[in-house]
Amino acid sequence: MMNSAPGTDPAIRIEGLRVVRGGRTVLPGLSLEVPRGQVVGLLGPSGCGKTTLMRSIVGVQKVAGGTVEVLGEPAGSKGLRHRVGYVTQAPSVYTDLTITQNLRYFAQVVGVRRAQLDAEVARVLDAVDLVDHAGSRVDALSGGQLSRVSLGAALVGTPELLVLDEPTIGLDPVLRRDLWAIFNRLARSGVTLLVSSHVMDEAVRCDRLLLMRAGEMLADDTLAGVLAATGAPDAEQAFLALVDRAAAAAAAGSAGSAASDGSRQVSA
Repeated sequence: MMNSAPGTDPAIRIEGLRVVRGGRTVLPGLSLEVPRGQVVGLLGPSGCGKTTLMRSIVGVQKVAGGTVEVLGEPAGSKGLRHRVGYVTQAPSVYTDLTITQNLRYFAQVVGVRRAQLDAEVARVLDAVDLVDHAGSRVDALSGGQLSRVSLGAALVGTPELLVLDEPTIGLDPVLRRDLWAIFNRLARSGVTLLVSSHVMDEAVRCDRLLLMRAGEMLADDTLAGVLAATGAPDAEQAFLALVDRAAAAAAAGSAGSAASDGSRQVSA
């Protein structure tokens, strides 16, 4: 597990997280840390447990064991409601309202004072590059604009941590680039971002990577560190190399266990 810089508490600290859904163990006992003020990519194939992990972090997932600490408090604590922004895969804004109306509503939900509403909405519109579309109804927006509205709704109240579940899915390369530019700009301002994706190419846009498969973390490192450890030329090849290593280690462990059992039977 990664260690945070001396004297700096991580934005997220997870110890032995275990989640069981429908009788199936989705997360068998994860431990990890997410540093503050960085864009951390949570990358892995669909169905590997990324969304379950993110739901656990924001406190809306029932867990079977372990601890999840966010910004120094237990996940889901009342004190985190204004400090953590969460963007789900499905848009979580009202399509029959304008962008401004959505942002004003969510700002009121998180407790922004009435006298500060206009300034807060203007700040968020500028942050997500939607000033020119402020009066547009959400149901008339493009996919990229809709993604930015969802991000804007999570940004009201200046959260310290943003948890973004596949925010760039289905977007064309230009829109993906623009959204990642916003993420990196937010990180430079001190916000911590945990961004999930099943597109390995997006690894190059992250400060740090969490590579996940079948509920397990295969790597927790920078892209440079992952490439150096695997000798791979890119993130996708590195991920495949780590998958092969994990499979080989599991096979070796199974073989060793079988040999041990056989030895005990012979001795008996």
